[in-house]
Amino acid sequence: MSTQKIALITGGSRGIGAATARLFAKQGYAVAINYKSNSEAANKLAETITADGGRCITIQADVASEGDVIRMFSTVDKALGTLSVLVNNAGILKKQSRLEDMTADRINAILTNNVTSYFLCCREAVKRMSTRHGGLGGVIVNVSSGAARSGSPNEYIDYAASKGAIDTLTKGLSLEVAAEGIRVNCVRPGLIYTDMHADGGEPERVERLKNMIPLQRGGQPEEVAEAIYWSASDKSSFSTGNFLDITGGL
Repeated sequence: MSTQKIALITGGSRGIGAATARLFAKQGYAVAINYKSNSEAANKLAETITADGGRCITIQADVASEGDVIRMFSTVDKALGTLSVLVNNAGILKKQSRLEDMTADRINAILTNNVTSYFLCCREAVKRMSTRHGGLGGVIVNVSSGAARSGSPNEYIDYAASKGAIDTLTKGLSLEVAAEGIRVNCVRPGLIYTDMHADGGEPERVERLKNMIPLQRGGQPEEVAEAIYWSASDKSSFSTGNFLDITGGL
């Protein structure tokens, strides 16, 4: 029977998610890459991983949909085996806006995609990992944001609030399942060079703001991936409910 560890990474087709998938595969994990719509990027990444000798599958699922989440976890069960690590990374960003111009539809879309999705994925992971349910334990790593601390005024207060909710989820769930063999940690990236900034209407946002960062540069997705991997690995075995800021000092 294979003892290979298995990691599911949501939003794994680009940016931080893709860098994380590559790193986990390099470290010997079988990897499930979740994507919502960019099948081309997800499949290209999977091909790269398998060409390097890794074991990888891609799963299309809208993690804001309960039915899709249940199907996604079932697919991992059948195709790879017992889940070891969940990396909650999927999320959306809307155009930069002040709160006074935000609609209820926008706010609800942000909260459903960025918060409900994490709760649903955590729920399914706990059902499989918890010793209370006959599981072998495991690790959940939630990707939050430095915005949870800054509030992102004049740009993304709704996004920042959604990440604040993820911080609270991390703390509460880590205490809830600590005695059941599950560790829950959180990584909070800052200004990272990813395509997500284009979703907010400013592709060069990191360049504009990088001089505000004490380290005087933006971060790379691979630097965040290293923090995620450490938070999930045995090297952090006495760490749960932990928050690791990858913000260049902000």
